[in-house]
Amino acid sequence: MLTTHSSRRPVRRTRTVGLAAALLAAASVAMLTPASANAAIGTCYLSNLPAQATDTVDLIHQGGPFPYPRNDGVVFSNFEGVLPKASSGYYHEYTVITPGASTRGARRVVTGGIPLTNPPHFYYTGDHYSTFCEIVDA
Repeated sequence: MLTTHSSRRPVRRTRTVGLAAALLAAASVAMLTPASANAAIGTCYLSNLPAQATDTVDLIHQGGPFPYPRNDGVVFSNFEGVLPKASSGYYHEYTVITPGASTRGARRVVTGGIPLTNPPHFYYTGDHYSTFCEIVDA
């Protein structure tokens, strides 16, 4: 389609419309993909984590009992936004015991999905939710 402006020079609107559509499509995909969350999460193996992380994963598979029953297994809300976006109730957190600590410490395993005893995703954080790695062999 050609139109003319006051200078009587033809302008191709199809190229402009096509470019705008391409940019809109790219922006839509970027908004739907939690790229910043996924890019920030590496993978890890239980053998490379503290031994207590394996204990926690084993307890999750067994359904407990957990060392902090009022805290372990509760919904993790992902307020920090480090993990991929998911519906409310998707993530659950569990304490990874820190030997010698008088509190729960900063180490956690966060699971994603159901069933709760064998969820599809296991994440480890050693710094109280600032960074995570996905445990590939949990």
